[in-house]
Amino acid sequence: MRLFLLFILLSVILSCQPAVLADEGIVLKTGVSLNEMVPDKFFGTWRIKSKLLETNANGVFKNDNVDLWNISKDNSVITLDNPFSGARASISIKEVNGNKIVFEKEGRYDNKLLSDRVELYLDGDSFNGYNYLRLNTVSEIDGRIMDSQTAKYSLYGDKISGYNALIEE
Repeated sequence: MRLFLLFILLSVILSCQPAVLADEGIVLKTGVSLNEMVPDKFFGTWRIKSKLLETNANGVFKNDNVDLWNISKDNSVITLDNPFSGARASISIKEVNGNKIVFEKEGRYDNKLLSDRVELYLDGDSFNGYNYLRLNTVSEIDGRIMDSQTAKYSLYGDKISGYNALIEE
């Protein structure tokens, strides 16, 4: 009899608890990260030609430049390294829309913070686009930005090695 009363008591207690209703304003989403949306033809070694279009700091940024970019992916981390300069950074993909890819990277060098935003349009084994640079000089005393130099470059890239978009799978 006691067991029966205990069962009834527990049933009543549990049935009196308020119902939990989901807030209609909260939507949980799952999906593929932007890094997973980057096409395979983006990865490999690229010869990059850049031309300075505008700047607020004449003499700081080169007018024309030729570089190599090695773009690779390890799991979900995308890395760009430049064997000419020795620079290496993880890049943050901000947009993938058809053949358009936008990525950013940052690097700190002493009291300088270099921010890079690249917007490119893939076309087979080449691309064109723009590179926006911001070089901030940061106070070592209080961390405030003391000076900001900017540049905008046009970019043209040719694939040297890696995934060949022109080969049929």
